[in-house]
Amino acid sequence: MRSFNRENFFPIKNKINTDFLSTLLGEGLLSSKISNNFEIFDISSLSIIRNNSLLFLENELNIKNIESKNLHVISNSKENLKYYENISIVKNLNTSYNEILNYLFFHDDNKNFPDEFSLVNGSYISKYANIDKSSEIGKNCFISRGVEIGKNCVIKNNVVIKNSIISNNVIISDSTSIGTTGFGFDFKTRGSQHLNPQLGIVIIDDGVHLGARCSIDRAKIDFTLIGENSMVDNMVHIGHNCVIGKNACIAAQTGISGSVTIGQNVTIGGQVGFAGHIIIGDNVIIAAKSGVTKNIKDNSVVAGFPATDMKEWKKNIIRQKKYGH
Repeated sequence: MRSFNRENFFPIKNKINTDFLSTLLGEGLLSSKISNNFEIFDISSLSIIRNNSLLFLENELNIKNIESKNLHVISNSKENLKYYENISIVKNLNTSYNEILNYLFFHDDNKNFPDEFSLVNGSYISKYANIDKSSEIGKNCFISRGVEIGKNCVIKNNVVIKNSIISNNVIISDSTSIGTTGFGFDFKTRGSQHLNPQLGIVIIDDGVHLGARCSIDRAKIDFTLIGENSMVDNMVHIGHNCVIGKNACIAAQTGISGSVTIGQNVTIGGQVGFAGHIIIGDNVIIAAKSGVTKNIKDNSVVAGFPATDMKEWKKNIIRQKKYGH
């Protein structure tokens, strides 16, 4: 399990205890139970339960063995009252998420995000960043608080790195942005004032190469991950919460929606589009300009829109040419 200290990237704005949630949520709170009043300084997900944290649950779900974690559940499902001793039931889960986390944390989609920079060889580098001396930083880069960059990395010109941990021997090409805001909002309530706080990070493993003008969004709560020795071509977008396995090869102008999981040794042609929340197995090959809308099993070779088995796709093309449609 990957771990990071959230406060390194998103400092606490206001200290709160669980008993303050009723004041903060106001009329948005329907009911609550608090058996243990504790200070909140983190967020949990279903994948990673953290100490002294909040967990936002949309559906009825009984999570076992969490008593030792000081976990407070926020949910819009009244059924969850029977499972948890520390829980708040709210009218709108999305609104409550925004209200609580905007109050609790500083992040760079709100004003007054605290950071301090030094101008080093033409680049602005946060005093709170940790960069190994063996790594090289190009001109006109911007590296913000909490960022860690390991050994022997090459960061070329005009690169933006925020909310990220970069491992060793990584090359990041010109004008790429890493750790930018994930595309998270309420579909019914749009606009810049209703963004869901994106309080996760990006992790880039050893030996990764990122091409020019790529964009990699930080996760909502945990991390966006690019696995060891992966190769990412120019102008690729990787959405929030994506996990990409080792030795991936992703060609130019591919777009990967949020929360996609891609296995090891996957090869992706240029201009491929991925729907969100799908799983791609190991050793998969995806032809250029494919549209991937559903899960793909290990060792598959797919093409077309929607992406299907390559052999079947070729047969369909022949049929279309033969019958004129």
